[in-house]
Amino acid sequence: MLLINGTWQDSLAANDRAIQFGDGCFTTARVKEGEIMLLDAHLNRLADACARLAIPSPDLDLVRDEMCAVAESHAQAVLKVIVTRGAGGRGYSAAGCGEPSRLLAVSTYPAFYHAWREQGIRLTQSPVQLGRNPLLAGLKHLNRLEQVLIRRHLDTTDAQEALVLDSEGWLIECCAANIFWRKGNHIFTPRLDQAGVNGLMRQHILALLAQSPWQVEEVNALASELETAEEVFICNALMPLVPVNQAMQTRYLSRDAFRYLAPLCE
Repeated sequence: MLLINGTWQDSLAANDRAIQFGDGCFTTARVKEGEIMLLDAHLNRLADACARLAIPSPDLDLVRDEMCAVAESHAQAVLKVIVTRGAGGRGYSAAGCGEPSRLLAVSTYPAFYHAWREQGIRLTQSPVQLGRNPLLAGLKHLNRLEQVLIRRHLDTTDAQEALVLDSEGWLIECCAANIFWRKGNHIFTPRLDQAGVNGLMRQHILALLAQSPWQVEEVNALASELETAEEVFICNALMPLVPVNQAMQTRYLSRDAFRYLAPLCE
């Protein structure tokens, strides 16, 4: 069951534009002991995405109240919040479209994240590349077919995550996470002005590093840059931080930056 526009139900109108066109945005939050981690950041993400997609913003105070009410009874869970442009309109035109729809769904927290944090993971490289589109870059919009295809290929390998490039060959992210790597005192992460999702944990880590002894830089980089890195880690709002043992053929032994950041990301 989902909380759809304030009512618990299991169906959405077939003419909702989320179904017709993927016309909407979403955010996925970690629930810990009934509290929503990075709650304000999740609400700000929805507001920003609605503004960039020209979707009338829902009442964010109401969304906050609904999120907190859904989360309060869960010790560990995943809370997904979706905002769609609503039902109606003809063809691509949103003229005559009704009020935006809001959907909240709660699910079990992935148990494997605990093992990933302790043991580390291995990355393969996806053959599926992201299209470059600065208008949508950074947004967590509902058009996720690229990620579906990336995940489909990843499921045929024995790796836990995949390096994802854009159509010009630049390293962008992983299937469901952002990526950082360290060389000495410098930490790098891909620029996301042409493709990819600007994750909330990525933003949190960038803010932490800006006030730390480490030097951080957003860069255009090829996947081959990871061959000379001393350390690699990935992140998202759920993980929240996972060390990488191996990316393609390169192995990593250091976890210095991971150990510094991990306690600050819980």
